[in-house]
Amino acid sequence: MHAVKDVDLLRPAAELPPVTLSEFGGVRFLHLGSIWVQGAMRITKPQTIELDYVQRMLASLLWLPVGGWAGGSAVQLGLGAGAITRFTCQQLRVPTTVVEINRQVIRVNANYFHLSECAEVVRGDAADWLAQAEARSVRLLHVDLYDHEAAAPVLDSINFYAACRHVLEAGGVMSVNLFGRHASFEQSIGHIAAAFGPDQVWSLRPTREGNTVVVAGRGVEVPDRDELTRRADLIEARFGPLGLPARKWLRMVRPYTPPAPTGSGLPALVVAA
Repeated sequence: MHAVKDVDLLRPAAELPPVTLSEFGGVRFLHLGSIWVQGAMRITKPQTIELDYVQRMLASLLWLPVGGWAGGSAVQLGLGAGAITRFTCQQLRVPTTVVEINRQVIRVNANYFHLSECAEVVRGDAADWLAQAEARSVRLLHVDLYDHEAAAPVLDSINFYAACRHVLEAGGVMSVNLFGRHASFEQSIGHIAAAFGPDQVWSLRPTREGNTVVVAGRGVEVPDRDELTRRADLIEARFGPLGLPARKWLRMVRPYTPPAPTGSGLPALVVAA
């Protein structure tokens, strides 16, 4: 079992949903006390990225220069079934921290989802961890924070995304899963744009299940189409067998376009230096 580091201001355990598992077609699924899938792993191929939206979260690699996968560090906020943590630890071989508030999720990952021994596991609230994290210390940040109802992101404010930007190094990249029956995509991506700057935000088209991945960078040099194609070719050549169809992502990516003014408009930008 992993050594688990606790951070302060944890919510009481009674508020956290129970963790359940199911299996179908050779795939193991993680649930938080409901039918909603919170993560998945193909049992015989644990390194394969099984879920479409998780694959798309790793489109963050497109915004790193060739060779930028190595070095730096990775953080995952919300463990799920650990697919991204397994990938950054074992495929990218970069130091990885995962922050998860539910101790049961951590235990189930260690026992049933091949939680990587190389990952630092922090049990705590993602916002608390961000408040204590070192500035400009993370190259890849993946955010997937949902509760058992999967109605909207648990943390989705401008201040939260500003804290995410604060921990990214120059040229660092964040990807966020936006999904929910009551979630407003335009509001969420507007919050991200307010924190990162509208020219540093991109989205991929939604999956059939309704997940939309948004990528945001801290001072990323925006590559032209030829460079993006080159990066996609290299990513797919190396990681395509693990479920990363990087060339396909290029057909999905759209830069953020602010909505037309309606009188209220977007909140004022809070991008920090």
